[in-house]
Amino acid sequence: MDQITTPPAPPGTRESLARLADVAVRVGLNLRPGQEVVMTASIDALPLARLITDAAYKAGASLVTTLFSDDQQALSRFRHASPEAFDTAPAWLFDGMAEAFRRGAARLAIVGEDPSLLAGQDAALVARANRARAQAYRPALELITTSAINWSLVPYASPAWARAMFPELPEAAAVEKLWAAIFAATRVDTPDPLAAWEAHNAVLMSRRRRLTERNYAALRFRGPGTDLTVGLAEGHAWMGGQSTALNGITGNPNLPTEEVFTTPHAARTQGHVVATKPLAYQGTLIRDIRVRFEGGVIVEASASTGQEVLERMIGSDAGARRLGEVALVPASSPISQSGLLFLNTLFDENAASHIALGQAYSKCFVDGDTITQDDFAARGGNSSLIHVDWMIGSAQVDVDGIAADGTSEPVMRAGEWAS
Repeated sequence: MDQITTPPAPPGTRESLARLADVAVRVGLNLRPGQEVVMTASIDALPLARLITDAAYKAGASLVTTLFSDDQQALSRFRHASPEAFDTAPAWLFDGMAEAFRRGAARLAIVGEDPSLLAGQDAALVARANRARAQAYRPALELITTSAINWSLVPYASPAWARAMFPELPEAAAVEKLWAAIFAATRVDTPDPLAAWEAHNAVLMSRRRRLTERNYAALRFRGPGTDLTVGLAEGHAWMGGQSTALNGITGNPNLPTEEVFTTPHAARTQGHVVATKPLAYQGTLIRDIRVRFEGGVIVEASASTGQEVLERMIGSDAGARRLGEVALVPASSPISQSGLLFLNTLFDENAASHIALGQAYSKCFVDGDTITQDDFAARGGNSSLIHVDWMIGSAQVDVDGIAADGTSEPVMRAGEWAS
């Protein structure tokens, strides 16, 4: 039988890629013997996908199924398909993924898409395609947002992503620089990545326990262009770092992660806020987002670039104008200190405190493992087809915790924890 070869990894990254694969399986998923894995990846990420497959089988996986995507095929649709085709999505595929999750499979996504892939394409068609996909994916997504399964995201330094981040560098140098940043952010460059993640998770656990105990009624963000009060859901709990799924497996959904986060009340956000970093969304870089909330709903929204995409995003459905997450990240986080704009939410959300429009997580309630959909809504949980994080924190932003009696205390000062 002929030997099956793996596409070569970038020079000097093979050993680190293997360590990243081990972190993805053992820290991200904490895969259990006998579990299946459903993995998605771009064809660019084949070297990492194969190493993750090796690591998963070594950890006892019963089956690893990988679904690959290709940027050029995605673009082909916009170049050649008829307009009516953009209301179609592979529901049959997503139904199959949902069934795999119901049967106990873990979910792993390798991310590293081209931030500007769909730039210049018809924004209306992009919105229609994403809406159709979101609707079709909903049965599978609900099993993720309700933490029914163990799941995780892990990055891959695709050439297109590297070129977008470092346009001044030759492609090979850009890829090498992005890999160095990824290995640092995922703690793969430490002597013992598993031990480093254990220590980091302990710090995040301590922080989220303290915030849950404080049981603030709201958080108030103040900084240049920002005075925003985010009411918090009744019986909310703070999460971050490790998370225990309903199947009893504790893993890290995001690699990297520096945040602690919880669920806002869908009807209790007031004030105005400006983004402190651009948002890369659907192939468009949306800059200088400014919004105003009344009664939990965005009533005014603007951006210096990407205005049309922003408007289509918040018009996705009734819940898209309301918050589904609020997260706190110190300005001293390693990702922030790198000084890099990653043009990828997995990274950029871990550089600054942020909010997310759209779907809330049921796990961010003290009884999240038993909460019903009716209770979720009654206590302020928001529902939507989208979940889009964008950054509002910086070293110039203060955060106060507001108690139920209206008294307040410092939570963050100049972007750092107050205590």
